[in-house]
Amino acid sequence: MDDPPRQPSVTDEPIEPGPGEPTPPLIPTGLDAVLAFIRHGESEWVAEGRFQGQGDSPLSELGRRQALLTARRIARRARRPALPLPSGPPRSVVHSPLARAAETAELVARAVSGGRGADAVDVPVPVRPEPGLTEIGQGEWEGLPGAEVVERWGDLLQHWRRDPLTAWAPGGESIPEVDVRVRGALRPLLEDLASAAPPGSGNRSQVLGYGDLPSDEPWSIVVGHDGVFKVALLALLDLPLARFWVLPFALCGITIVEIRGGRPRLRLHNATDHLSTLETEAERVGVEERRRTGAL
Repeated sequence: MDDPPRQPSVTDEPIEPGPGEPTPPLIPTGLDAVLAFIRHGESEWVAEGRFQGQGDSPLSELGRRQALLTARRIARRARRPALPLPSGPPRSVVHSPLARAAETAELVARAVSGGRGADAVDVPVPVRPEPGLTEIGQGEWEGLPGAEVVERWGDLLQHWRRDPLTAWAPGGESIPEVDVRVRGALRPLLEDLASAAPPGSGNRSQVLGYGDLPSDEPWSIVVGHDGVFKVALLALLDLPLARFWVLPFALCGITIVEIRGGRPRLRLHNATDHLSTLETEAERVGVEERRRTGAL
């Protein structure tokens, strides 16, 4: 796949959105709801140290164990220390269509739908793939060992990790392109949550412990990828895309965004304590070494 003629993989200036109609607000006015973001478990390509992007690598054995523990933690969310999630069932589990995310999502949905933990429900939770949540396309880097990418494109890779708005993988996606499709995926999800409850007053305190959300607020689970989740959180929190590298997402880490009166706040980010029982010291070292390889 060649780079689009209008967009080489390096540019002198950050890509800015083109002229057009004003972009409507991403979060519906007055929305009271919660989104739980779960990155997929370790994939075979992550274990092998390969760049993934949109390459469709399935979960490794360790990845399946990570996903099972994460599913159990979501199902038992009230167990101390409780996760800041509503007590009722999620409205949906929405996931990237790539295998590593789809497998993780199915395990999570099964756990919250029927009997894996005190907070599980007997009614199946709808599960659906969302193409807009597919990982950032890495073009010619996909499937290659990290060492080969460094050898062949070291300067470009360093440029991208330093300034992701002016560089990206040959034949891959720029961050602003990804932002457009991620917003397109989030918008109907947020609108669905808004349809499930009347708008909040917007007058409740934003300080934790004062007027916290009722336990029956609508919520949904999103299962996806490191790069796409970085863009999603920047969009939800109304932060510039230049902050792309600020937000890490570990394998099977849990991140929770609470929306109160249409205003978002980050309640939990990148929690991985639920994975500690499977990590022997040797596994922990291996996971730390592989945590960032393969995806970006």
